[in-house]
Amino acid sequence: MNPAHTDAQNHDRLLAALGGGNSSTRLQAALAAGTRADPALTDALVARCAIEPDFFVRDMLTWALTRLPAETTVPVLLAQLGSGRAQARSQALHTLSKIGDRTTWPAITRSLLHDADDEVARSAWRAAVVLVPAGERPALAAELAGQLGRGDRTVQLSLSRALVALGAECEPALQAGLASADPAVRAHARATERLLHDPDAGFDLAVDEADRIVALGPERTGGAGC
Repeated sequence: MNPAHTDAQNHDRLLAALGGGNSSTRLQAALAAGTRADPALTDALVARCAIEPDFFVRDMLTWALTRLPAETTVPVLLAQLGSGRAQARSQALHTLSKIGDRTTWPAITRSLLHDADDEVARSAWRAAVVLVPAGERPALAAELAGQLGRGDRTVQLSLSRALVALGAECEPALQAGLASADPAVRAHARATERLLHDPDAGFDLAVDEADRIVALGPERTGGAGC
């Protein structure tokens, strides 16, 4: 039997399985792709990330992509950042954060950090704090803090975690949030400050305390801080 023909058949079967109707089949195919680590699968894996409905399969697809040479995967992932499909942008950002190639930092644009889709924005925040050069950290903190008060608690927790990951360099940006006229922004800034200084504090507890302080005013709560 011709080995090249066999390889081509196996390749075709793997591609078919990646698009199979059963999530378990797709999961096994993504695992096999990562194990094989064949750069020829790059386009198919990235394309599947954009449409895969199952979280666990998407996670395995990301793992498979991290097994491939960055010089092969990164250009394809960067191209996805301009996609009109939100999941394509989100998954590409997530995978770039896992690859950790800091030369991709310029691709984490302001429009991605402020993307109207919450999942894209959350992925951009996570990627940004992984890829940001040291000299850009204060500017990134200010950019992220400009979105304090955005979304539900899941979104707010993601933003707080991104800010906390920047460490003390996020404090000036948080101070601006604490001075906001918007009570939702002030509460989110205060909860984030609490997490920065007490990483073991639960986010919900920090938010509840911040909401109480914002509602009553520090003078009504014994000047409590975070």
